[in-house]
Amino acid sequence: MMLYRYVGPQRIAEDAPTEPAGVPIRTAADVIDWIGKNNQRLDAERGVTATFVVDEGGVLRIADRHSEHVRCAGRRPVLSAGEITFEVRGGSVAVASVSNQSTGYCPEPESWPAVAAALSAAGFTPPDGFALACVFRLCPKCGHKNLVKEGVFECGLCGADLPAEYNCQTPITFLPQTKESFRNSH
Repeated sequence: MMLYRYVGPQRIAEDAPTEPAGVPIRTAADVIDWIGKNNQRLDAERGVTATFVVDEGGVLRIADRHSEHVRCAGRRPVLSAGEITFEVRGGSVAVASVSNQSTGYCPEPESWPAVAAALSAAGFTPPDGFALACVFRLCPKCGHKNLVKEGVFECGLCGADLPAEYNCQTPITFLPQTKESFRNSH
């Protein structure tokens, strides 16, 4: 697995707390509690969408959909980030959809296993994958961050070709058995 560092605007990171603002989700009851304590409203389909990260320990954390991922993570690296929609029916909670849409962390679609593991650990049946799997690339010519759409690897700002390989940040390889050594080195 790979850890993703925050690569968004520095001013947003500086405004974020150093402790994660995202609520850890370990059970369906945690989602219901979060909805009530944060005045979240269910949509017509009984769904609620939240910002999420999977932290370094593999725990799913959620925050209001309008909050920044770096705030949810407390400025820490993450295993994945994006948006998650829960469907709530009475006391029952299911995961309706998940995306990796986070321009602050730019996680690859390959971060899905970390999301699936965090959902499973919290007692949810994970979907088959990201409903929206975002592909991010930095333009080598102008440095603009791009969301690749419909497989067109072209910079939306300057028109230059974008690389086929992920280039939004240098990978940090993360192996669960070395988590403590990673934390001690950073």
